[in-house]
Amino acid sequence: MKQGTFLYHLTAIAVVVVWGSTFVFTKLLLLNGLSPADIFTIRFVIAYSMLFVFSLLYGSHKWFADSIKDELLMFLLGVTGGSLYFLTENAAMNYTTTTNTSLIVCLCPLFAALLISIFYKTERLHGWQIVGSLLAALGVVIVVLNGHFILHLSPKGDALAFCACLCWAVYSLLMIPAGKRYDTLLITRKVFFYGLFTMIPYYLLWPVFPPIHSLLRTDVLFHLLFLGCIASTICFLAWNWVIKKLGAVITTNYVYFNPVITILCAWLVLSEKITVWFLLGTALILMGLYLADRRHKKALSANTQKSSS
Repeated sequence: MKQGTFLYHLTAIAVVVVWGSTFVFTKLLLLNGLSPADIFTIRFVIAYSMLFVFSLLYGSHKWFADSIKDELLMFLLGVTGGSLYFLTENAAMNYTTTTNTSLIVCLCPLFAALLISIFYKTERLHGWQIVGSLLAALGVVIVVLNGHFILHLSPKGDALAFCACLCWAVYSLLMIPAGKRYDTLLITRKVFFYGLFTMIPYYLLWPVFPPIHSLLRTDVLFHLLFLGCIASTICFLAWNWVIKKLGAVITTNYVYFNPVITILCAWLVLSEKITVWFLLGTALILMGLYLADRRHKKALSANTQKSSS
């Protein structure tokens, strides 16, 4: 049981490592003339195509949910975890600072835990879980602000970032009933499909797309394939699988690591400096995640003892 639990946590960390590194790849694509909407659309097209082919060859041949209600659930997953989340997050940076956007979006585990606790009593935070979550959130604040404790408020941009934060919280909430009734492959494929489907109104309003020859440049193609194959296909599959195994609250807590990974990647690729504030914030995040996970481990141990008896 311990080995199985370790694998789930390790998978969550690996996903967050990849997602944290996407900042560098996305920034390089933006510098090459692609818009945030273009990047999202192309990476989701690649991801859906891979899962479509995989489903035909090896996976489930089930293409629709069992009911209209469940199909609507898949639609909402595609919107909250796909199109609306990425568009609001990227649009926020046009109206507010990157610091504000990162700070608000990376605090989504707190909002997710609060939202989930309203609907599921068994997922409510207690005792050390609350302390751990608050410590991890404080660590994120310290890492993102990096010693510059000044926020430039921008109502429109901050509201968009908050909308992205709520989107991911709702996505985590909706994954609970979806994960109980459907396999990870079907859910993930639906997320990509409806994420792309709901981008159609955007392109009807702004019908601009980069020329093919610019997409086929070696460096651009490499970045797009990484975002589509690794950061989208593999990571979304792994993330949805871990949510089914560890629960939405515990899994979503790993989002606190996103700014840590981003700064490490910026240090490696962009030669940005590591500060003492980064080290302090990272230590608080690690301590917070450890404390928040204590009750979860006890619950697993209790359930195992009941099963064995």
